Amino acid sequence: MNQSVAAIEPDQHINQADNSVEALSAVEVVESVEKAATFSGSTSVIDKQTLERDQVFTVNEALRKVPGVYVRDEEGFGLRPNIAFRGQNPFRSTKVLFLEDGIPFNFAPYGDNDIYYHPPVERYDGIEIYKGADLTQFGPQTINGAINYLTPKVPTTPGGFVSFTGGNRDYLNGHARYGGMTKNVQGLDAVGGVVDYVHKEGMENRDNTFAVVDDANLKSIVDFDARNRLTLRGDFYHQDEQGATFGMTDAEYRNLGARYNPDKNASFINDRWSTSATYEHSFNNDVTLETSFYWSAYERNWWRQQNQFPTENQCGATYVQNRQNGIPVDMDTCNYDIGRKRNYETWGIAPTLHAKHDLFGIESHLDAGFRAHFENQYRQQIRGSTPTARSGTVLENNERFADAYSGFVQNKFVWSDWTFTPGVRVESVGYERKNLLNGAQGQSSMTEILPSFAMTFSPIEEATLFFGIHRGFAPPRVEDSVNNSNGASVEVGPEISWNAEFGIRARPTRGVKTELTYFHNNFDTLTVLGTVGGADTPVAQGQALYEGIELMARTDLGDVFNWSHNPYAQIAYTWLPTAETTSPFHCLPDSGQTASSQSASYTGFCPGGNVFGSAAGKRAPYAPESLLTATLGYSNQSGFDAHLEAVFVSEQFSDFMNLDSANDMPTVTGGNRDALIKSGQFGKINDYVVVNFATSYKIHKDLTLFVSMKNMLDNTYIVDRVRGIQPGAPRLVQAGFKYEF
Repeated sequence: MNQSVAAIEPDQHINQADNSVEALSAVEVVESVEKAATFSGSTSVIDKQTLERDQVFTVNEALRKVPGVYVRDEEGFGLRPNIAFRGQNPFRSTKVLFLEDGIPFNFAPYGDNDIYYHPPVERYDGIEIYKGADLTQFGPQTINGAINYLTPKVPTTPGGFVSFTGGNRDYLNGHARYGGMTKNVQGLDAVGGVVDYVHKEGMENRDNTFAVVDDANLKSIVDFDARNRLTLRGDFYHQDEQGATFGMTDAEYRNLGARYNPDKNASFINDRWSTSATYEHSFNNDVTLETSFYWSAYERNWWRQQNQFPTENQCGATYVQNRQNGIPVDMDTCNYDIGRKRNYETWGIAPTLHAKHDLFGIESHLDAGFRAHFENQYRQQIRGSTPTARSGTVLENNERFADAYSGFVQNKFVWSDWTFTPGVRVESVGYERKNLLNGAQGQSSMTEILPSFAMTFSPIEEATLFFGIHRGFAPPRVEDSVNNSNGASVEVGPEISWNAEFGIRARPTRGVKTELTYFHNNFDTLTVLGTVGGADTPVAQGQALYEGIELMARTDLGDVFNWSHNPYAQIAYTWLPTAETTSPFHCLPDSGQTASSQSASYTGFCPGGNVFGSAAGKRAPYAPESLLTATLGYSNQSGFDAHLEAVFVSEQFSDFMNLDSANDMPTVTGGNRDALIKSGQFGKINDYVVVNFATSYKIHKDLTLFVSMKNMLDNTYIVDRVRGIQPGAPRLVQAGFKYEF
């Protein structure tokens, strides 16, 4: 069977989805959470060796090494990553499916896919990135891509490590892991587990910010016999972040610098408990049933004085004028505070069947699965009357629910050098929303059928051609589907697209590998949130086309020439010449509005019902044309490695008007043009380059020392304008050690 070539070479063999009885009975428990090698389309793998060698600080740093992925920084610790695939807007990663060992881990993937929680990347042993028709095995987000994080494998023999890293901006990171297996325990073939703990803290990108993160993860395996295995997982995550806020005005950025942050009283506290269990039963060498149950509870309390945008008037006219003119403000004199308290509970069950067969006279691999998934949301918005209030007037009190049932079937036919994989996925989602302040409640539902087809051809052993096409789907959020004030259903449907890709992956010689992919994503319906349109524009939908090319290439000269010294080079490049809105984006009313009330509810940002400035032929916001991550390095067999990495992001628009400068903004009916110009939300984001350096040396078989510099040239640049200007990270210098035992 043809296997995907990983963008980053894994340090361990990737197992096939089917596990033989012999593998199950081995003392070394073979885990089957890795899936990329079984896929037909474009996939990438960032392995444990790469994460450690590059001393990856956040998940953003890791994912930039993969073509087709755009990652935008926010607070500097990767706590609220903004990730997108193939030109989509990365705001809160709403267009991405997150998995952990193949199980959804976001707190509400159907009803609220904003990613306000992300585990520390250090606790993972690998990251798989999926794109193409294989996405229909998962869902609900099947538009462009999914990220599967691989938890640490349980080691055969007991062992572990401790590591410590320190750096400027008060950075500290302590990490410990220990685990092992014991065979023949009270009639069981083997029992074991691994425990992992990460503590990290430090200043973020801007002043008056400090984050503390604790993550404790437990994984256990019970190998009953040659045909039955149970994997148990549990995790607790705590985040305490001070000074978490939104962006700056243009004048603040110019006059007060990129690190300026007046919202010193802001507090962002996250707590998450989760558990999952996966039971695998092998009927014979060819058929395996894998059933997973998962549950999580997530609590988020975010208090801040800057509610949404830097020039809001909740602190008075003088406050607004000072922020517009780049004059420092004292938030202790502002008797206003807004709290957004949210609780989520999510659970589900998902059986999946893997079978090898030849029912059609052709070697085949069948994958079929079903999932029942349930989400509860409890949300409050509270206005306080002091700078540090943690209670006050309740402005919003909601309960929101999402129930989803889905299933998929794919069959891979293997014929000589060809594979053909037709498939289909069905998603059925129901929503309910209750306003506990006025008693309004409402419901909505939708069902979509999502076909897919993939094929590969390997004319020679060194190269594989691949093609895939599938129906992309992403459900709307509960709050976008059901109106808060009257419970009426909103005229919003799911995001729907046709996504196609064609490419080649090759290993022309030992030590050289490459993958080139063309993609074409045509959206019948693309949803944008109000903040993407500018200010508080209602949710809007329209049509769009994205097409481009992804290139990954790596050369290890040590392998090419059989040297003990290994100069190496790697690039990940994305070219997105087309990111076109092919229709205006229409602001969506709810079905209970009259024509007059609809008109009144639309601000000047939706003249005639369309997002201000949106039109066919415009370039989509936050879709840079070029992304490049290039690495040059040297390693040798003694355990030494050193490399330079350059990250380039080309210029991009921050609004549908495609303004080069906020001063180019036309007159806005019903809006304050001068305030909008000074808000920091509008205008082009210039291109930027970030240069990183990392080196490590294994001075003993158990001890490794490492040093890294992030943004070593200390470039100052803007990464985001959605809610005012957010800067990129300053120079970070870090050093530490890892001791294995």
